[in-house]
Amino acid sequence: MELNELIGRISFIRTRANLSARRLSMEIGKTESYINRMEVAKNFAPTFETLKDILDVCNTSIEEFFYYDIPAYRQDQQIIEMLKDVNQDKKAAIIALLKK
Repeated sequence: MELNELIGRISFIRTRANLSARRLSMEIGKTESYINRMEVAKNFAPTFETLKDILDVCNTSIEEFFYYDIPAYRQDQQIIEMLKDVNQDKKAAIIALLKK
């Protein structure tokens, strides 16, 4: 994953969590401008430990963060959970419907 995409995803989850850059910086024990500087300058990435702290504060799993389509992750997971209880015939019908 390229740095710009990584930073874009951090910005996305921060916004979704309704946190300002300042507030997130403070929540992870960084200076007040840490997240803002990273998002604006786009020239440095957090360490893995800091990224994990950001994900924890923003209620986002590592799997979700690196999912190919982060905005769709939660809905996709909801669909997968619903399909677990569907029998094979109904799954085949759903597949046929989606292929149209």
